[in-house]
Amino acid sequence: MQYIHRDAERKFLKMNSFFKAILITGARQVGKTTMLKHLAQGTNRTYVSLDNLQVRQLAQSDPILFFQTFRPPVIIDEIQYAPELFPYIKILCDETEEKGLFWLTGSQQYAMIKNVRESLAGRIGILELYSLSQREKSGVQFDEQNDFSLETLIRRQKELPPNNVRKVFAHIWEGGMPQAVGADGEMRAEYFNSYIDSYLMRDVSELGKITDSGAFSKFLMACAALIGQQVKYNTLAESAGISEPTAKSWLLLLESLGIVYLLKPYSHNALKRLTKTPKLYFCDTGLCAYLSMWLTADTLREGAASGAFYENYVVMELVKNYAYAKERANITYYRDANANEIDVFIEEGQIIHPLEIKKSAMPDVRAVKKYQLLDKAALQRGNGGIVCMCDAPLPIDEKNCYIPSNLL
Repeated sequence: MQYIHRDAERKFLKMNSFFKAILITGARQVGKTTMLKHLAQGTNRTYVSLDNLQVRQLAQSDPILFFQTFRPPVIIDEIQYAPELFPYIKILCDETEEKGLFWLTGSQQYAMIKNVRESLAGRIGILELYSLSQREKSGVQFDEQNDFSLETLIRRQKELPPNNVRKVFAHIWEGGMPQAVGADGEMRAEYFNSYIDSYLMRDVSELGKITDSGAFSKFLMACAALIGQQVKYNTLAESAGISEPTAKSWLLLLESLGIVYLLKPYSHNALKRLTKTPKLYFCDTGLCAYLSMWLTADTLREGAASGAFYENYVVMELVKNYAYAKERANITYYRDANANEIDVFIEEGQIIHPLEIKKSAMPDVRAVKKYQLLDKAALQRGNGGIVCMCDAPLPIDEKNCYIPSNLL
């Protein structure tokens, strides 16, 4: 299988020249190890996986012997299985000024990240890798940060073919798991079935101490049914036959494993009575489509859930792109007690870029009138608009455009 270049490579290599250790987090099978092995080609960097039970036992019981056996520079896969290594990584980092000694991969468990930050403060950089974006699958990279201006969007348009709803939903249905890309419908189904049984169920059993696989399967499917909506713990609990506190802990576990993404609500002192409930999305739309039993891209595109899946796709394209960008942004959504809602806020510094998401080629222009909420609260509003299925960027007014979703 041909290697697909990742947008994260630029940021990783820059971190590698700055930090002594780098941790790549993310869900299983999103390409963490593949990317690191690709970047390590032509070097003397050792590779070791803690998925190997004998190697894991050595790391847990005798870290000194482990590092005598596997000397840096080294790639250590699935580091969450041996937190005992962290104090020794710290010692080895402090013995030299050399950068990029340790390339680590692991799931984004809260406990592990907390342990890493405490043990290796100032020595380690952390980068989260997601499944492939639509642009990564297309082999297109943009040098400039997206400012949602008409000028930037027009420049991007020259690099890509026009937006196409069939291609967009083919990507949504297929998802971005590298091994599933290009697979036919039968093998795609087998891949996701194996992914859930071999990886996800094992991880939730080991890390979350969850033994009722039947209830957890129902919980997963209930999550898939709620994409693009505010989290409803009572609905999730009822669907799986569990308590609401259990539903909350299971959802947080899925978030920590990189399966779901909880989009936080916007919060600001100038705006009162804002919701505090996150919205639920899947990090990989292919997995969500499989759990929702959409058997083809066409049936998904024409089905009742197509708008929710399109919104999930747009949100995750934004999340992925900003995760690897030179400048970070805070991504939230707006909803107040009067049910006024704006799908996405991109906060860069003190500037907010408001975005609505519509699965239409020419949505109602009145959607941008909601953005006046920002002006009334004296918040600084940047360029924004409506992310949609239009062929090319078109101006709505001075600050807003119709934004083709493939230009994100």
